[in-house]
Amino acid sequence: MKLTKLTAMASAMVLWAAAANAETYTYITYKPQGANDAHANSLQWLVDEFKKRTGGKHEIQMFWGGSVAAVGETPDALASGVGDMGDIVTPYFPDQFPLNNAIGFFIPQPLDSAGVAEAMVNWHATYPQFAEELAQDNLHAFSFRALENYGLLCKEPVDSLDDLKGKRIRSYGFAYPALIEAMGATPVSITTSDTYEALERSIVDCAPIGPALARGFKYDEVAKYYIEIPFGASFGHLLTINLDTYKGMDEETRATLDQLGKDYMVEYGRMLADDEKRVRDLWNGDLGVTVTPFPAEHLKPILEDPKVKAVREEWQAKAEAAGLPVDKIVSDLQF
Repeated sequence: MKLTKLTAMASAMVLWAAAANAETYTYITYKPQGANDAHANSLQWLVDEFKKRTGGKHEIQMFWGGSVAAVGETPDALASGVGDMGDIVTPYFPDQFPLNNAIGFFIPQPLDSAGVAEAMVNWHATYPQFAEELAQDNLHAFSFRALENYGLLCKEPVDSLDDLKGKRIRSYGFAYPALIEAMGATPVSITTSDTYEALERSIVDCAPIGPALARGFKYDEVAKYYIEIPFGASFGHLLTINLDTYKGMDEETRATLDQLGKDYMVEYGRMLADDEKRVRDLWNGDLGVTVTPFPAEHLKPILEDPKVKAVREEWQAKAEAAGLPVDKIVSDLQF
């Protein structure tokens, strides 16, 4: 009887110790849970896999839809520990994270979504300056979410650059304002969440976007012409963790998160490809969106525009100041 009591007490202490060592990490995102797109669905996959791979010892609690921090507040919220993990929409912070926003200075560029993700992985693995830039804000990137190939979704047909002259086009970041002006159009700075209304009310005539995102934000309800201007894939999002939280993980959990970050990119890429195919089928059917090809060579003269070149040269200057081999990195981004 005495042994049974001691055994029970020992078991209780083991369970208590396991519970004490368990961690629930918070993840903050601007994405709504019900978006049913590759972004939201891949995040749910991440949550489920983390719990599974840690044997239920640890889990991630999601805070969807900007409920903890708006998209523009996420880096500060993560840096200060308001959330443990979260999405940083890199193009919104070209001054804060210029190295990690390299793609945002080089539009158009030739890489697709998988190519952009691979480039980011390689740059982080090869050049410590990329991680150090994030570490200055107490952040660590454990995965990368490149967006899809972008084209231009418009309210009216566009067959050539001449058709874009005088158009108002949604803009953000560094490259797009200069690129839009070089096309003879007017850049209009509008957030992603406000672009639907801007298209609906003809505040803007077009928006650079990919098919899956256009459907996710329902832009294709109010703009029915998609022009396959080869801007290349946009980057995108950093899947980021507070650096103190990352360092505070035990070695096994940290290794689990590192591997999960690699596997996430594969799973997200699969979901994104499925999303785009589904959307293009819908466009060809009930949604009635007209898709128009646009020859890549029509964009090449735009790259010689002084404003476009100035944006690229600005990133190169920052990269050189950080001690990066600029020519080697930029060679991946030449259109």
